[in-house]
Formats: sequence, structure tokens, C-alpha cells
Amino acid sequence: MQLILKLIAGILGGILLGLFAPDVLIRALLTFKELFGQLLFFTIPLLILFYITAGIAGLPKASGHLLGRTIGTAYASTILAGIMAFLIAAVVIPLLATAGGTPPAEEGSALEPFLRMDIPPVLSIMSALATAFIFGLGIAATNATTLKSVFEEGRDVIEKLLITVIIPLLPFYIAGVFAELAAAGTVFETLKTFGIVLLLSVALHWVWIGVLYTLAGMKSGRSPLSLIKNMLPAYVTALGTMSSAATIPVTLRCARNNNVREDIASFTIPLCATVHLAGSTITIVSCAVAVMVLSDGLAMPSLLTMLPFIFMLGLVMLAAPGVPGGAVMAAVGLLGSMLGFDETAIALMIALYMAQDSFGTACNVTGDGGIAVLVDSAASQGALSGADEKEQSVAR
Repeated sequence: MQLILKLIAGILGGILLGLFAPDVLIRALLTFKELFGQLLFFTIPLLILFYITAGIAGLPKASGHLLGRTIGTAYASTILAGIMAFLIAAVVIPLLATAGGTPPAEEGSALEPFLRMDIPPVLSIMSALATAFIFGLGIAATNATTLKSVFEEGRDVIEKLLITVIIPLLPFYIAGVFAELAAAGTVFETLKTFGIVLLLSVALHWVWIGVLYTLAGMKSGRSPLSLIKNMLPAYVTALGTMSSAATIPVTLRCARNNNVREDIASFTIPLCATVHLAGSTITIVSCAVAVMVLSDGLAMPSLLTMLPFIFMLGLVMLAAPGVPGGAVMAAVGLLGSMLGFDETAIALMIALYMAQDSFGTACNVTGDGGIAVLVDSAASQGALSGADEKEQSVAR
């Protein structure tokens, strides 16, 4: 919650500076934005490499059927939530926002930073992703404990950088973006669309929670409303922690209250805290549509164009860091490489996402409970089917 308040302060401070501050002060802030942006985009491939490799290598190896069922259900939930978000946001946001996107700045009115510095990433986004999957699966197959330790320690280094440098400085970066927008005269249209997309994202979170628990209720023969009611403590806790991992103890208790068996709950809830990101996907897709509406240089993609992005998003966010904004940090590379977002568009994405990160996390966590019910019901039915086959075999 403190980070959200700081981000809001950064947005407001950036707008005021862009409107009223002398050019030299605005250019100083733009210089910080430029340098910080280079650090951010240098870090993203490393984040993908170390987090995804360590996440895949650290997946539990026992209970293969249970592992596959849980990951498959979580990934399907993430992808379908993203598709739903795009279909609705692509219709709603352009209708509510002013047609034509942001007005162009007057020629010669754009301010430039005092200094530009190019820091090329060590790997491209797709190279980092491919490398992460090769090493992650290879480590899991060969049990290469030394290599696994290297990637886990690399993950810890990147997480330290996120927690101590990047996340604390984000409000100043966002302030630079909004100062630039204010100086160019496009900030108020941006803020209008901000409000629309934030409300839409939270509404879509609850639509998806309803869909997921309707399926869980049908599968388990229980009331969807009762199942959701039992998960509300986890939802509220996630609003405060902004972390699926930090909410695991409460999510486990809520899953047990929904009569999920202890061994299933203990396996699925911690795993889904890592691999199930339906709420985050809804927000990223909705925010991406909003930024496209705001930007004259970005065309609204078709569903067929957006599907590869959504599928890759579900993979890139695998083992996203347990820090606020981890999902969108992992998605930054895809936004640039697959959707053509420039630095300003990505900064708007980060601001939009971080402003509602707690709600996206709460949707993720609540959805984890629904997946636990689905997996538990499927395992129970499978056990009953196996028992019936055994009885028939004995009878024969």
C-alpha cells in the first residue's frame, strides 16, 4: 500500500512539475528517467533468465499426475483470463476513451534529457526465455544441484536489486514520464483512461473469480458463493501484502475451509502461488489495450495477434518475483518485442499495473483456492474410478 501511495505521489508530482516547473528542472527529471530506464531494460532479461530457470528447476518432482494437473489447470486459467480481458477491454476502453488517442505535441515543444546512455542488455528477451527453459528443464532432469544453486543465487541477486533499487526508484521514474506528458499537453487524457482501465481491471478480476468458482462448484457439487465466501480472508490479506507467497498461510486455511484435502491443499496452494497469475494477466492485457488507445503509434491488435502475447505472458510470468510489480517487470520485454511498446508506453504500463497490483494479487490468490478445489475434485473422482476398476477386476 505504501508503494501505491508513493506512485500516486510520483504521478501528481510529475504532473505539477511538467505544468509549472522551469525547463531545466524537467530536463533533470527526464535525465533520471532516461538513465533509470536503461537500468530497468538491462535488468529484465536477467530477471527472466534467473527467475524462470530457478522456478522450473525447483518444481516438485513427486506426484507427477498431480503436478501436471495443477500446472495445466493454472496455465489454462491464466490464458483464458487473458483472452477474456482482451475481448472485453478491446470493446469497452475505446468506447469510453476519447477517440484518436493522445493529441500530438506541438513541434519543438518536446524537452530532451541532458544525458543519454545506452546500456545494451546481455541477452534479448526471447534468448533469455529460451535459455531459462533449456537450463530449467535440464537441471530438473539431471538433478544438477550446483547449477541449480547458481541460478537460485542469481535470482537472489536480482531480487535484491529489485527490492533495494528498482522498486524504490519507480515513483521518480513514473514522475519523469508524467512530467514529460504534462509538458507535452497529453497528461489529462492519459489520466482519464487510467481511471477507466483501473475500474475495468478490478471488475474483470471478479468476473473471472466468478467463472472459476462456478466451474469449481459444478465439479465439486458445492455452492460457488459458499466457496468464494470461504476464500474472502485470503483476498483481503492479499490486498494488504501484495504478494501471493506472503498470503500462502491464509490461502491454505481458506482452502481447508472449502474441504480441500490436506495433502492436495499443501501441494497446490504453494505451487499456484508461483504459476497461477490470472489476475495479473487480466491487468496486463487490459492495461496494454489502454496504452494502445492512448498512443497514436500503437495499433489495436486483433485477437489472433494478441494470442501469442498472452500465451508467452503466461510463461514469462512463471515464478515471477514475490515483490510488488514482479509480474509486470517480467512482462516488460514482451511488451516491447511483441507489441511494439516504446519506453513511454512501458512506463505507463508499469504505472497502471502498480496502481492496482494488490487487486491483481488478490485475484491470483483467490483463484488459487478455486484451482485447489478443481484438482481435489478431479483427484477424488480419479481415485473412485480406480477403486471401481479394481473391484471389477477382483470380481472377474
